[in-house]
Amino acid sequence: MKKIKKTYNYAIRSALYLSVLSILIASLSYLFFFKSLGIITLIVFGVFIFIVSFFVIQYRAEHFIYQRVKKLYDDISILDVNDLKRDNVTTDIEGLTKSVQEYVQDRKEEIADLTERDSFRRDFLGNVAHELKTPLFTVQGYLLTLIEGAVNDKEIRDKYLERANKGVERLTAIVKDLDMITKLETDGMKMNMVSFNILELIQNVFDLFEMKAKKRNIRLQFDQLYEYPIYVKGDIERIEQVLINLVVNSIKYGKVGGFTTVSVKSYNQDKLIIRVVDNGEGIKQEHIPRLFERFYRVDQSRSREQGGSGLGLSIVKHIIEAHNETISLKSTFGTGSEFSFTLEKSILL
Repeated sequence: MKKIKKTYNYAIRSALYLSVLSILIASLSYLFFFKSLGIITLIVFGVFIFIVSFFVIQYRAEHFIYQRVKKLYDDISILDVNDLKRDNVTTDIEGLTKSVQEYVQDRKEEIADLTERDSFRRDFLGNVAHELKTPLFTVQGYLLTLIEGAVNDKEIRDKYLERANKGVERLTAIVKDLDMITKLETDGMKMNMVSFNILELIQNVFDLFEMKAKKRNIRLQFDQLYEYPIYVKGDIERIEQVLINLVVNSIKYGKVGGFTTVSVKSYNQDKLIIRVVDNGEGIKQEHIPRLFERFYRVDQSRSREQGGSGLGLSIVKHIIEAHNETISLKSTFGTGSEFSFTLEKSILL
């Protein structure tokens, strides 16, 4: 009933006004000219006028609105006029206004999204150019020096070739990481899901970077002695890369003489949570929301001194999300950081 009232309110009121006016005219005519017609005739006449007026007004109103909305659809190329149904266009101006407002809101959101993407594209291209420029110029400078005669000095030659090689390695790392992110974002890299012992994988990463950690006197350790294997489900190579990136970061930015501790705990009935904790310099709160962005660096100069592509944490986030899992960060500046991510539990039969 509410829908009928909203839809036909205009036509009913207009028909009522016309009917009352018609009855008034007929009544005056009856009093002065046609007294022999009778009251019943006036009532029938009024009802007849009301019904006829209602349908005429309703049809004309719908036709009027339909033609103008159709023109609106014709003018806006993104709208398909075939989607416009005449029986949906009524005198319910409130409903029509709401539809137009929803359309405008959708377009605003689309424009905002496109603007954000365009801004991200410009930032991304600028960052790529900046990241590639530094090692390229470094390599070029060393090679030009060698070409200009330094190649004859064995000590300088070896030193410059070694530095040039480091620049090439950084370029290679950036290109490989960019390629991986592209594949992850376009679903070109499928996850090879298997069951594996997460404790064994963590220990392998510890062994891989034991010497790197010793140079800064940083201990790589578990939070406790785990007596039994803990199995999870995931892509073992990708999860290893996640652990490598997180452990290497903790070594780079950890405190000399400090520690990196990894724990594996139950998160809920179906998932485990892996935490990588260090007592390094920590991260200021204003940087945390953007830390997983590509090429985002808390300290530009020091980050480049430490090496890396600037894409490590972005890759970590993409890999974890490709597993339909979550990753989070807690950090207190001057105290340390904690990266944690979830993985599905697995039981070997």
